[in-house]
Amino acid sequence: MLRWVRQQLGFDPPHQSDTRTIYIANRFPQHGHYVPQKFADNRIISSKYTVWNFVPKNLFEQFRRVANFYFLIIFLVQLMIDTPTSPITSGLPLFFVITVTAIKQGYEDWLRHKADNEVNGAPVYVVRSGGLVKTRSKNIRVGDIVRVAKDETFPVDLVLLSSDRVDGSCHVTTASLDGETNLKTHVAVPETAVLQSVANLDKLVAVIECQQPEADLYRFVGRITVSQQTEEIVRPLGPESLLLRGARLKNTKEIFGVAVYTGMETKMALNYKSKSQKRSAVEKSMNSFLIIYLIILLFEAILSTILKYAWQAEEKWDEPWYNEKTEHERNSSKILRFISDFLAFLVLYNFIIPISLYVTVEMQKFLGSFFIGWDLDLYHEETNQRAQVNTSDLNEELGQVEYVFTDKTGTLTENEMQFRECSINGIKYQEVNGKLTPEGFTEDSPDGNRHSLMKEEELFLKAVCLCHTVQINADQTDGADGPWHANGIASPLEYYASSPDEKALVEAASRVGVVFTGTSGDSMEVKSLGKSERYKLLHVLEFDPNRRRMSVIVESPSGEKLLFTKGAESSILPRSKSGEIDKTRIHVDEFALKGLRTLCVAYRRFTPEEYQEIGKRLHEARTALQQREERLADVFNFIERDLELLGATGVEDKLQEKVQETIEALRLAGIKVWVLTGDKHETAVSVSLSCGHFHRTMNILELVQHKSDSTCAEQLRQLAKRIKEDHVIQHGLVVDGTSLSLALREHEKLFMEVCKNCSAVLCCRMAPLQKAKVVRLLKTSPEKPITLAIGDGANDVSMIQEAHVGIGIMGKEGRQAVRNSDYAIARFKFLSKLLFVHGHLYYIRIATLVQYFFYKNVCFITPQFLYQFFCLFSQQTLYDSVYLTLYNICFTSLPVLIYSLFEQHVHPHVLQSKPVLYRDISKNAHLGFKPFLYWTILGFFHAFVFFYGSYLLMGEDTSLLGNGQMFGNWTFGTLVFTVMVITVTMKMALETHFWTWINHFVTWGSIVFYFIFSLFYGGIIWPFLHTQDMYFVFVQLLSSGSAWFAIILIVVACLFLDVVKKVLYRHLQPTSTEKVQMYSNRVALSDEFIALQPLSRARNQLSKISLLRQVQVSTAWTPCAASQMGKQHAHLLEECWND
Repeated sequence: MLRWVRQQLGFDPPHQSDTRTIYIANRFPQHGHYVPQKFADNRIISSKYTVWNFVPKNLFEQFRRVANFYFLIIFLVQLMIDTPTSPITSGLPLFFVITVTAIKQGYEDWLRHKADNEVNGAPVYVVRSGGLVKTRSKNIRVGDIVRVAKDETFPVDLVLLSSDRVDGSCHVTTASLDGETNLKTHVAVPETAVLQSVANLDKLVAVIECQQPEADLYRFVGRITVSQQTEEIVRPLGPESLLLRGARLKNTKEIFGVAVYTGMETKMALNYKSKSQKRSAVEKSMNSFLIIYLIILLFEAILSTILKYAWQAEEKWDEPWYNEKTEHERNSSKILRFISDFLAFLVLYNFIIPISLYVTVEMQKFLGSFFIGWDLDLYHEETNQRAQVNTSDLNEELGQVEYVFTDKTGTLTENEMQFRECSINGIKYQEVNGKLTPEGFTEDSPDGNRHSLMKEEELFLKAVCLCHTVQINADQTDGADGPWHANGIASPLEYYASSPDEKALVEAASRVGVVFTGTSGDSMEVKSLGKSERYKLLHVLEFDPNRRRMSVIVESPSGEKLLFTKGAESSILPRSKSGEIDKTRIHVDEFALKGLRTLCVAYRRFTPEEYQEIGKRLHEARTALQQREERLADVFNFIERDLELLGATGVEDKLQEKVQETIEALRLAGIKVWVLTGDKHETAVSVSLSCGHFHRTMNILELVQHKSDSTCAEQLRQLAKRIKEDHVIQHGLVVDGTSLSLALREHEKLFMEVCKNCSAVLCCRMAPLQKAKVVRLLKTSPEKPITLAIGDGANDVSMIQEAHVGIGIMGKEGRQAVRNSDYAIARFKFLSKLLFVHGHLYYIRIATLVQYFFYKNVCFITPQFLYQFFCLFSQQTLYDSVYLTLYNICFTSLPVLIYSLFEQHVHPHVLQSKPVLYRDISKNAHLGFKPFLYWTILGFFHAFVFFYGSYLLMGEDTSLLGNGQMFGNWTFGTLVFTVMVITVTMKMALETHFWTWINHFVTWGSIVFYFIFSLFYGGIIWPFLHTQDMYFVFVQLLSSGSAWFAIILIVVACLFLDVVKKVLYRHLQPTSTEKVQMYSNRVALSDEFIALQPLSRARNQLSKISLLRQVQVSTAWTPCAASQMGKQHAHLLEECWND
């Protein structure tokens, strides 16, 4: 029972050993001492809470917030001691905030539960008792044999046992897991591949040993032991044997597989992205302000307590005749009385801490994030993809970015590869009209129109056609019977590949006459100039980022064992012992200078003895359960040596649209752009120049090919010296992966100094973890700049997660980057709109929201403090407890929330077209110490005007009420409160630049609501209230003409100085943003403006005004003016301005 309770509360994680043993069909050994391992069931749980733990877990999470915990303490103090205000004044707002947050989180979790139940209840078929049994997905156990039919998704992680094909292969698409739409081939081991019926599978006796679950989609280490009569056959299991939950079966009638990972232990579940724990600069500022206001609160409470006892030092004030102390009060401890009074004052002033700030900020972020998804300018029509928000906590951080770290391939480029050139045996070739033509030859040249391929050319193209992971669309007719030309111009085959480079190369080879026509079992078929050849695929040495190459071992039709290898020149050339190595190296550098992506191709022949040794080593490494990757890496290095170089390829990756304009806009906005890529040095520099990251006039500094600390340090010192000497010129820095490792090891400070003085930095030959290290280096530097990382592939995930803001590109390299990002966009060009418009507006909105909240609470509680000087510090409250409770919840909450959702202080089109405006908000400018001081002093000033204005105008006059009654303390307090509600609401109206009907409704509606509420609250005797202090107070107050005069005079006095300050600053020291606002106002097309125009132009302007008014109505609901109408509005303004 205790264990069940602990599991329900989420405190009892299952115990795990290093490996798991799975008995297929759950045929456990019969000997008595065997203890079965416990595995998770197949239920998917994406929800956060259960019925049992929702209340305690949710409350625990909410009270971890400083403000919520503070108000809980205040509420408990009010319950325990005699305080001037009712516990309801703190308890009700706290209850409201906690309840609203709990309802929101509970509803979201209920939706997750609902989705989980649909998935867990899906029908599946499993093999049990010699037949197929239909059951629910949640009932699948580890060890069950599951049948999956064509186009169905896999309900668990399965090891493939057999398919409807003789060779036991099947095709799978993992688009829902990693976004890759190509078909992946998975194969069963030969011993189980022949078991294609339920009856045969039911007789299978086999055991699988594999690693415990891990999140890596592409890693699986295991082995299967099949018992056949008297012998046991052991076969290795790798990623090619594992079918992942969420993937879909394609082009295969049905498969059978054994469940190895179930439920929350499947790789799909382990890859669920938890909510980002990143905190924005605004949130950090907010917490700092809270601490400052907490200090102000403590100071006011301590001062009031001290002054109370100083006042009571006089006998007549210590115990006045109308308030004699009891015997118990006279004999009570002075220390306890002091503490009690201090806590009472703390309760009285506690509203200076705005409890509703957090819930308002949460609502603003949550609702505001929808506008990014709704923005049509961030919608990519070709791919039907819109912007995606994975976390709404960082919206305002988009307006604070100082450094952008971007990947190159697929982010700045299209990741659409086109074959351009190649080098074969030291000769450069280009593709001309479907033929390989040596450089310098044309079709008119003697050798320019040949129909045959030389031996070296053919071997090179065969290597390209055999060393890859390309698949052919199985729905097509067989390429061998399709239309065919001898020179390969018309190929009917459609290729799919996870790597665009491989697809481009195989397609190029097919165009020039060597065609890969598909795989059949363990054979690969190649057609060379119409002649078909079948190669037996013996081993695949998979690509990995550390080796930077992939290889295949094949048996040629003549029986020869061959190794074909392709990869980066840095991993192939050092391992080559023959071939035109020097010439090829020169050609590779030339290709790179043109911005082409380069690969080198090599091969090796094996003797029978060598191949036998290789086969033995590979089998040992692949069947190892411990350190399999390390062992395989050693074996791969042993195999891929003594290569004969065949040549190199050059493939072009086209730049994305408007990349150059976007990078230039980022530079104008004061944002430094760093490109982090795994590409070759020359390729990366060429692309940087073409995309505008580097300018032709820029002085390019290099820190490359350093092998020792001393040379790296010396080069860094020289670069720092050059930058100081040529400080006028812009510098760009190029650094490679090896030099970067040395620089970060011992010369981090010097390296950072050089980087910060460069306008652009390019890091090439970067490993994924190096990208993250560079981001962390900048992020943790003394200036602590806000960083943004943007990429499209799995190799970019680490830097995306490391940066303050991570953005995924919905590209062709899967969805790992998108899943792990904070925001996702379809193209790099959308980054400018995301930062300069959405980021700018979100930051302005939330910065004003935070400052305004603190301002209105200073206005609210300071008169309470001042009132104590007039009531002998007796802790008498100035406001009624209902007003205390509803001030933040009802009377002043909506105008600022609507402002924070819809405000546009500058038109979005202007923000995007003038990136320099982004500088006005950089470095958290609107939440710095000066703005904070201004809003705080303004709050105190307004509070003094409210209190002393009311006191001087009304406080001492006893006959201002219409019926001649005295002007009591509740009337005085209500007058101060009325002035305050009107003033803080009008202050919000002064801050608003973009008025919609909703702004008008909530701004003026809040004031009207306050008056109506007060009339009802004070005009009726409420039976459930134990005191009726406010009965008829508000009605009597409004019956006095003097009171109306005082309200108007005090409100004007408060706001007049604020307006004067704004006007003076705008004209004497305007920021770039304020200049744009003033120009926009001049283009408001007033009558005077049109009157100055010639008649014909005035008519033209008037016709534009009518259109503008239509546009304004239609875009009132579009805060980011994402629609085309919003743009038209801005263009018309600009036209009128130019006129």
